[in-house]
Amino acid sequence: MLKKRDLHDGHALYELMTHPEVFPFVRQKAYSYDEFLFLTKKTIESEERGELISRTILDEWGNPIGTINLFDLQEKSGFLGTWIGKPYHGKGYNKIAKDAFFQELFYELGIETVFMRIRKENIRSQKAAEKLPYVISANETRKAIYDTLNQDGDIYNLYEIPKDLYTLHVMRQGVQEEEQSQLLEA
Repeated sequence: MLKKRDLHDGHALYELMTHPEVFPFVRQKAYSYDEFLFLTKKTIESEERGELISRTILDEWGNPIGTINLFDLQEKSGFLGTWIGKPYHGKGYNKIAKDAFFQELFYELGIETVFMRIRKENIRSQKAAEKLPYVISANETRKAIYDTLNQDGDIYNLYEIPKDLYTLHVMRQGVQEEEQSQLLEA
């Protein structure tokens, strides 16, 4: 479902990223295929230096369909950036990708907090974030970060995913699945 970024996925990802319903919400915008390859190479190098974490999202057949990233790594936290190509919207890939990424971040890479800054105009992403039981609004609780994000105007809402809340969600989900399994056996 996820793999480390590489240049071989460039054509497919660039085509998906440039769709008008996707492009405005991509953090690392490329206006040409060559620029996209340059940014991908830069991303790979930044990950090697420990500045970010970036993965390519794959569909069931191993085709690249988007990217998921943790930018601005500081003090065991960072900002999530995800985009998925338009043909794959509404098919559950976002949730699957986030679950796999959070597992890696929290339990393999030692990240404690994931922040999400979502443009207030991006209603689709806000609704998706607010559906997740481990996401909390941080506009008030992380006021300094919120104010920094919005120093040029009221642009973003801030959300937070703490490792402990995500872990509680995973544990509850496991208990619910076990209970369902026992009911089916009865």
